[in-house]
Amino acid sequence: MSRGRTLWIAGLLLALLVAGVGSWYASAHPDGLEWSAEQTGFDDTAQDSVTAGSPLADYTVDGAEGRLPGSVAGVIGVVAVLAVAGTLAWVVRRRDTPAPVGD
Repeated sequence: MSRGRTLWIAGLLLALLVAGVGSWYASAHPDGLEWSAEQTGFDDTAQDSVTAGSPLADYTVDGAEGRLPGSVAGVIGVVAVLAVAGTLAWVVRRRDTPAPVGD
């Protein structure tokens, strides 16, 4: 196995580990926007997004208990981002053009 391929595999495993296990330690406190809305008194005017009922809403997976929903959502996110980035890289990659035959 080449050094480049080993590096890519190690990077992928690290990303999956951080997404799957690191999500256990994410803060449950509101983010800065929610906090400032609470402080200024307009948090009660917030409305749910049209995607609030989607399978990965609030960075969790519906139907699972404990730490699993956040871990699964994180792993799905890593896979989705890598799929999009890989597809874009494949589409815009430099292709060798054949040398002109004769002059």
